[in-house]
Amino acid sequence: VPLQASGGGLVHPGGSLRLSCAASGHTSRALSMAWFRQAQGREREYVGGFHRSGSTPFLVDSVKGRFTISRDNAKNTMYLQMNSLRPEDTALYFCAASNSIIRSQLEVSSSYAYWGQGTLVTVSS
Repeated sequence: VPLQASGGGLVHPGGSLRLSCAASGHTSRALSMAWFRQAQGREREYVGGFHRSGSTPFLVDSVKGRFTISRDNAKNTMYLQMNSLRPEDTALYFCAASNSIIRSQLEVSSSYAYWGQGTLVTVSS
């Protein structure tokens, strides 16, 4: 499943960005999809996403209240709206997808078979 992530850029602290992840040739409703990020020198970490069986997104505590995840099934696209950005949010953001994944493994990067190319988010004054 080709995934195309976009929307990264340079933003000042407190600013906002919206990332998009488009799944080609596959209905997003049939996929579990997620956002991960990887800061320089750090391991890739789960940000949030959807299990294919539900419409309620998951988000890690560190971004709750600032980030929201949504999905437009008609466009086969998942979004990550990031508000109140902080310098520590600076990272390469990846979208990932899987045809089959159990809920307990949603935060595990190796559970996802398909990955986008990553889009860089830099938060700096």
